[in-house]
Amino acid sequence: MKDKLSFLPKLALVLFCLISLTYIAILGHSLLAPLLFSFLMAILLLPVGNFLEHRLKFKRSLSTLLSVILMIAVIGGIVYFFGNQLSDLWADWPLLKEKANVSYHELQKWISHTFGINSQKQLSYLNDSTEKALATSAAIVATTLSTLSSTLLFLGFTLLFTFFILNYRRVLFTFLTSVFSEEHKEKVSEIVSQIQYIIKKYIIGLFLQMLIVTVLMITVLSLLGVKYAVLLGLVAGIFNVVPYLGIFFALLVSCLITFATAGAGKVLLVLIAFVGVHAIDGNVLMPLVVGSKVKINALFAFIGIVVGEMIWGISGMFLCIPYLAILKIIFDRVDSLKPWGILMGEEHKPDKKKRVYRITKKIKLEEKD
Repeated sequence: MKDKLSFLPKLALVLFCLISLTYIAILGHSLLAPLLFSFLMAILLLPVGNFLEHRLKFKRSLSTLLSVILMIAVIGGIVYFFGNQLSDLWADWPLLKEKANVSYHELQKWISHTFGINSQKQLSYLNDSTEKALATSAAIVATTLSTLSSTLLFLGFTLLFTFFILNYRRVLFTFLTSVFSEEHKEKVSEIVSQIQYIIKKYIIGLFLQMLIVTVLMITVLSLLGVKYAVLLGLVAGIFNVVPYLGIFFALLVSCLITFATAGAGKVLLVLIAFVGVHAIDGNVLMPLVVGSKVKINALFAFIGIVVGEMIWGISGMFLCIPYLAILKIIFDRVDSLKPWGILMGEEHKPDKKKRVYRITKKIKLEEKD
């Protein structure tokens, strides 16, 4: 049937739907963010649940519970390790304060010599800023407590939703195939299975990429003699999951800690190390480990990160790329939406050869599709 709507009514309808969905996303942040994160975790844990259920003959609820417990153990191990590294940093806090104090006096002299602003004026400005900060200290404490409670609520909802999605996965799949007309059931089943397969590979690839970047950064920083190399490498690996912005945040934290512990000379070496590892990650690791099947171009990735941060904060930044990838999979397989899939993806180069990295005569790494 021919579409009777002209361009302007269509545009108005699309804009209205986008605004409505955004408003619902903002209102339902506490519920929707852990639900979407749980969906990704459920896809990742699905092979474990199927193995426990079909191979070891566990009941569905028991296999699901054990899968969630495994996820808790892995996350708990990472948090425990990260906490140990932070405790080492906290133990050296007096030394860091002393180093920061020396650097502050050096900066004060430089400002006075370069801009002609004497120390008294600098102190006066700092005192005014301190008074304003103290005046808003109650708000800062309230915000911190609110963030802590929101994080605990997010983790609780995530665990529950992951359990329920895994436990009722067949019901959800039956619903998805039943809600569409009979002629579209086969296409829907194909899209769901492809999303499950590709997103599982994508998430595993991201975790593997995060692990390799962490190991590389720890190795390079240790060779450079940077203190807290393990902590800084872990920060770099975790925030590398957020494209473009994550590496800059990790670099900023690393440069500040390195400056406080080793001085400006080491900061330059850390900067070079980050640039080198990031170049290896973007040009070698990403094509080899993650592949290009769900690769989003830089423009849409950046827009997604900014919009995700505006709507849901840090959780939105982490969730935007996997769900943009899911949208791209759907767009690529629905004829009327294929142009959007092309717009979101990289430029297609049919004659481009896959890069192959030969480690030994029998072992080689080939770029993924």
